[in-house]
Amino acid sequence: MRYFYAVIFLALINLPLGVKAQGNLLIVPRRVVFEGAKRVQELNLANTGIDSARFTISIIEYRMEKDGSFKEITAPDSGQYFADKFVRFFPRSVSLAPNEAQTIKLQLVNTAQLQTGEYRSHIYFRAVPKIDNSPIIDKSKDSAAIKGEISIKLLAQYGLSIPLIIRVGQQDLKVSMTNLIVKYQDNKPVLQLDINRSGNVSVYGDIKVNYVADNGTVSSLGIIRGLAVYTPNAVRTVNIALEPKSNQNLHKGKLQVIYTAQPEAKPQKFAETELLLK
Repeated sequence: MRYFYAVIFLALINLPLGVKAQGNLLIVPRRVVFEGAKRVQELNLANTGIDSARFTISIIEYRMEKDGSFKEITAPDSGQYFADKFVRFFPRSVSLAPNEAQTIKLQLVNTAQLQTGEYRSHIYFRAVPKIDNSPIIDKSKDSAAIKGEISIKLLAQYGLSIPLIIRVGQQDLKVSMTNLIVKYQDNKPVLQLDINRSGNVSVYGDIKVNYVADNGTVSSLGIIRGLAVYTPNAVRTVNIALEPKSNQNLHKGKLQVIYTAQPEAKPQKFAETELLLK
């Protein structure tokens, strides 16, 4: 069994795409999407740390803000539908030794209640801190006890979430990129743009920025991977760090910006636009 876990662990840490990690927890894939005939899916977890770790697993709800940040919510916004009532998963907590892996199984339920469109929630993995019962020599604590005050010990915690999406029926999606402008932050060039989304599903992929010289030569200038605009949001503002080479003059030529599905997904170009430099 330990050999089996070791094989899974080595396979997970050698997957560059579709992997999400924080702290000592590695998750594959980094998104769960039910669509078509899919009814059961799996998540693979691995402990990349040197100590044993325990994680609880739950479902939470988020709103995506215009800048791409998330805010936890309890009720859906207009046009937003939660997926939590339609997915069952097991186990709800895992304890992993160093270099150990485990599979989480997810299954669709209550499918007769699903209507055409997209449902989204987020699977949340919370690290359970170890309780340290060893005595701590703390003069300030002794002083607090003498005064009849309460002494508090803070324990660091971290969590990690991945999207859980259910898509039902005919999908409708339109994407465009507008309001492109090159700005400078800390003397470094940044391309700012708006991604405009309409339709009944989210969009997720990579944005690549190419530099097109006056002579037509095309070269890479920047890329941002795994960028989403979730329903019901219509616009997301994105900043992409540019890394110009010595022969790339950002006052001449133009920028070519392409938003595509990620390599492991079905090939698809969501949007393409250009910005004339001056």
